[in-house]
Amino acid sequence: MADAQNGNRTIVVAGGGIAGLSAAVEAAEVGFNVILVEREPFLGGRVARMNKYFPKLCPPQCGLEINFRRIRSNPLIRVMTMSEVEKIEGESGNFTVEIRVNPRYVNEKCTACAKCSQAAKTEVSNPFNYGLSTVKAAYLPHEFAYPMRYVIAPEIIGTPEAKAIEAACDYGAVELDMAPRTVTVKAGAIIWATGWVPFDTSSISYYGAGKYRNVVSNVVMERLASANGPTRGIISRPSDGKPVKKIAFVQCAGSRDENNLPYCSGVCCLASLKQATYLLDQDQEASVSIFYIDIRALGRQEAFFNKVREDERVTLVKGKAGEITESPETGMVSVQVEDQATGKILRDDFDLVVLAAGMVPSTAREKIPAEAAYDQAGFFLRGNTPGIIGAGCVRSPADVSSSIQDATAAVLRAIQACRR
Repeated sequence: MADAQNGNRTIVVAGGGIAGLSAAVEAAEVGFNVILVEREPFLGGRVARMNKYFPKLCPPQCGLEINFRRIRSNPLIRVMTMSEVEKIEGESGNFTVEIRVNPRYVNEKCTACAKCSQAAKTEVSNPFNYGLSTVKAAYLPHEFAYPMRYVIAPEIIGTPEAKAIEAACDYGAVELDMAPRTVTVKAGAIIWATGWVPFDTSSISYYGAGKYRNVVSNVVMERLASANGPTRGIISRPSDGKPVKKIAFVQCAGSRDENNLPYCSGVCCLASLKQATYLLDQDQEASVSIFYIDIRALGRQEAFFNKVREDERVTLVKGKAGEITESPETGMVSVQVEDQATGKILRDDFDLVVLAAGMVPSTAREKIPAEAAYDQAGFFLRGNTPGIIGAGCVRSPADVSSSIQDATAAVLRAIQACRR
């Protein structure tokens, strides 16, 4: 696959979220071989878990399905789910990449007929819903999963239940003896698009995250509002399932704080404004309070901010929330804040409190297995490692459209690296 003039025309894309997907299809559509490596059993990353996303406020399935169709129709793309890049050697234009493939226990013969799930008895935590629900030990990651293939939870491997699941499959798709394996490939360039994780707000003791069930993160709120989420789109309290009538959004939950995240992620304000509309559209009698330091809604998004702000059911309070407590008797969550406009200390009770957690790059926790440079927050610095190109939120916090644009730029750099 290599020659002296064009170099190696294979690009490895690490990460199957929106940035990685975009990079993979764009590179393949200009003639490059692409190996798309994703750790989870499905493509789409955090976007697949959203209820709606900017700028059109449409469900993620519409944007993802277009990319899935492009993948299915392009023989130059090889998709490797439940896989991760473990080792990178070589140089720009001539890399050797080792990829670890973890067992799914279900092969390509799967037709998604669901007979394996029907045979399963054990319930396991559902990672797609951030553990808010359970699924059978033989499960489809979600209704729109790509690849549309079941997974068997490793917890039951070696049990009679696993054997029963194997016997229930009419197509020979269940392989209980699958084991981890390593695949080695050659590549001219590597696009690192492994995305982000939400800041762990449980480190802020006075917010009660992880202690109070009715204090949740913004990513969990997306699942609570999603039709394919744990509550089928009815926004309700995790503690008792009661519908939410009164909700508070606490902005900069750890962000712009030298003790936690010193930077602004730029998208959290818009995410909370968007999530406020979820409840307001669902319940005309609901009310929303947003506690903020500054509202960041740049460019065309300012019109959306004004629209939400003008809704009489929305109260915006400029002030950083202080202590949050939850009543063990009622489940109501109390938020205290100093209103900077009046200097008064306010306290109010809510059915649900949503913490706007900032975006932490995956590279802050798991470094690229090669020489690479990062800033103080762990974001990958572009240009410091020839042939390894960052894309999307590993470089800086970004919304969906910005991540897609950054993926396009990464592909152009990867093509240049392949031709060295």
